Amino acid sequence: MLFVVRFTDKPDSQSLRETYLQAHIAWLDERRQTILVAGSIRDEPTSSPLGAFWVVEAESKSNVHELYKSDPFWTCGMREHVDVYHWSKAFDEETLV
Repeated sequence: MLFVVRFTDKPDSQSLRETYLQAHIAWLDERRQTILVAGSIRDEPTSSPLGAFWVVEAESKSNVHELYKSDPFWTCGMREHVDVYHWSKAFDEETLV
């Protein structure tokens, strides 16, 4: 099943982001088979991230919740909130970018 995950960061968390960014990227890289798309979300291209968006392939919503709990951005306390939603692609034949 496919899921979208939306993270909201705590206000003023930029220093945590900078400190843990490389560990977070390495963590994501190890999970490319499961986390199909990942990236930060911002109001403007040059503004600080407000959170992140992932597309995840997993067996269940509970598997998704277990997945992000070991992410360095989660374990360092940077994330304020997370939403996990089931996702149905409109065009099944399209691959994810």
